[in-house]
Amino acid sequence: MKKLLLVTLLLCTVAFTQEKPKPPASAGDIVERQLTTLEKELVPLAEAMPADKYDFAPTNGEFKGVRTFAQQVKHVASVNNGISTALLGEKLPFDFGKGENGPEDLKTKDQIVQYLKASFEKAHKAIATVNEKNYLEMIDGPFGDKTRA
Repeated sequence: MKKLLLVTLLLCTVAFTQEKPKPPASAGDIVERQLTTLEKELVPLAEAMPADKYDFAPTNGEFKGVRTFAQQVKHVASVNNGISTALLGEKLPFDFGKGENGPEDLKTKDQIVQYLKASFEKAHKAIATVNEKNYLEMIDGPFGDKTRA
């Protein structure tokens, strides 16, 4: 019984002496953390996929007609760009492409990865403009709607 009490006290001491994570400083910080997490997962994935597999798309069963890997990466990058452009109050400098699959002239792995990385750079810039005063402010969305991206 004494051992159990000592172990419990030790665990409680360790739990209370550990440094607690700091809360986000702003609403923009919350979104920035989520964007950074996505970037850290998606960019390495796009870089790791062999170039000859960028045209891969499952075709059997319920997957018939889905985007290829390249189209999916370009789709994410295009949506990043669209939302970032809206947050920055800029005009969309490109066409979303068929099905929001991004610019059709991006064909190679290197072009697509660079497009993805640039979209995250723009997204970080856009999120840096989000603050407590404008967090809930409605804006013209990239899809022809009013939103708070």
